[in-house]
Amino acid sequence: MIEKASYRINQWIEYMLFGLGFTMTLIVAVQVFFRYVLNHSLFWSEELARFLLVWLTFLGASSAYYRKVNPGVDFLYAKLSPLLRKLSSICTHLASMALFIVMIIYGYQFAWFVRLQISPALQIPKWIILSIIPISGVILMIHAVTFLFAELKADPHDH
Repeated sequence: MIEKASYRINQWIEYMLFGLGFTMTLIVAVQVFFRYVLNHSLFWSEELARFLLVWLTFLGASSAYYRKVNPGVDFLYAKLSPLLRKLSSICTHLASMALFIVMIIYGYQFAWFVRLQISPALQIPKWIILSIIPISGVILMIHAVTFLFAELKADPHDH
């Protein structure tokens, strides 16, 4: 069940990543056109592009983690015995989960801390932008729990 939830969440995120990336590209292209062709600056475009980039970064990290394309030290991992590989993988997932807990707790606290601040150009409450930190922490945690359960169920010789 958690595997299916993890899969569906990642599918939804990948659609969001496309939409956010496409939107950011359009905003930057329109801003360049306005600034250099029409000699008029869109005061809000840079701030919106920056906020979209923040969301793209955190959601992109969760998708990369789900797809297991995050950086690793594979040449050492490949030299380990099957049992040590399994233990190494479990420790990696547990360490990742500890980081995701930090993201959830401190991301929430930071978003709460800035809850009354408003962005200068868009007049958006900053907690909305920064809420992606604990949100992505929860998403990453779901993926990590999925991977940990799969690792615990797997036969060490399947690696």
